[in-house]
Amino acid sequence: MAVVVREVSSRKDLQRFIYLPEKIHAQHKNWIPPIYKDEWDFYNPGKNRSFEHCSTVLYLAYRDGKLLGRIMGIINHAYNTLHKELNARMFALECYHDHEVALALTNAAEEWAKKQGMNRIVGPFGFSDKDPQGFMIEGFNEPMVIATNYSLPYMVELMDHCGFKKEIDLLEYKVVIQKRIADFYEAVYNRTYKNNQFKLLEFNNRKALKPFIKPVFELINKTYNDIYGFLELDSGEINYFAKRYLPIINPEFVKIILDGNEQVAAFILAIPDISAGIRNAHGRLYPFGVFKILREAKRTKILTMLLGAIRPDYRDRGLGAILGMKIYQSASRHKYEMVDSHLVLETNTKMLAEYERLQGLVYKRYRIYYKNL
Repeated sequence: MAVVVREVSSRKDLQRFIYLPEKIHAQHKNWIPPIYKDEWDFYNPGKNRSFEHCSTVLYLAYRDGKLLGRIMGIINHAYNTLHKELNARMFALECYHDHEVALALTNAAEEWAKKQGMNRIVGPFGFSDKDPQGFMIEGFNEPMVIATNYSLPYMVELMDHCGFKKEIDLLEYKVVIQKRIADFYEAVYNRTYKNNQFKLLEFNNRKALKPFIKPVFELINKTYNDIYGFLELDSGEINYFAKRYLPIINPEFVKIILDGNEQVAAFILAIPDISAGIRNAHGRLYPFGVFKILREAKRTKILTMLLGAIRPDYRDRGLGAILGMKIYQSASRHKYEMVDSHLVLETNTKMLAEYERLQGLVYKRYRIYYKNL
């Protein structure tokens, strides 16, 4: 039977779209389901402000009545206008090891994009760089961490079959927590702190952290402009991300540096890896899933870097060493065994160098693809 691709047009279709991956990955021991409450919010234009400046489409693929795959098409008009591009994005591509299904889904997204006047499609890439990016191409046997796209090895083969080529790779480092911090970091930390007017802020409760959420995101807007796929966040999107991540933030793993004018000069944010808790809860918060996730947040030995930034005029002043050392100390104090870097663009040489100095090792690699239309 031929593959039939249908556009999602009802809540029942959206439910099928959201829950299909847990069927595809049913025998995939390392796969982590999303938190499904977040998924419903993500695909809801009333709750996800990114829909305001994007066109989207969702497709499902069937053969003989059986659901076999899904894909999302996105056109970020604001980003395209700013960067003078005509790019579409493909996102949330999931299917079984089936060339015909993968080709039907990507063709549907491509035809939709061409009708919208686009001349190129990239992905997997969502509304922004805050969404899971790329397909894994190395590290399939490594433990999964949150906010990354854990794909099966055959997705690389399917991308090749569908005519996609490499756009850019992202690396993920692991840094083993050791008792003694590298001498380099200690020397830079001491020199920077003694010779400047910077003030380091550390936190032990969310109430103390809350006033700095907006300044931190404002700093992100100033410093992320050169990052692939980044578009400045508006106040609604800042509130969305703050609401999404604040409940799982441990304030002890947030470090903020103020300059002499009491302005945020740099920050770093890490979170305990709760992947095992989400897996045990099957992505459901209720009735007991939330307790499994919170329990795992206390048990995990992995700390995941989520966000960080240094104001451009303060780069090369040693602030990265201060932040890195303080996070390292907090991780050691709480008996974490490893820090996961999250995704770092292969072109971000400064960040790659920081992880190398911490004796970090690349243990996963993700790839974003492109195809000319």
